[in-house]
Amino acid sequence: MKELLRSTDPTIIAFATALLAGEDIACFEMDVNMSVLEGGIGILPRRLMVRDVDFDRAARTMRDNGIALS
Repeated sequence: MKELLRSTDPTIIAFATALLAGEDIACFEMDVNMSVLEGGIGILPRRLMVRDVDFDRAARTMRDNGIALS
């Protein structure tokens, strides 16, 4: 798996996940439960991972919709 996106904004992660689902690209969100360690203040970024074979298509989908990649 490759990291597609890294963000502290949960709305960007949710939007990106929805876009990928619409393109039938499987993704996995990492570091979701890190808010327990940080106290819920949102300083630790979440990562959105995709399979290596889907990375180029997923990156193109993000760029086409104005989402900056990490």
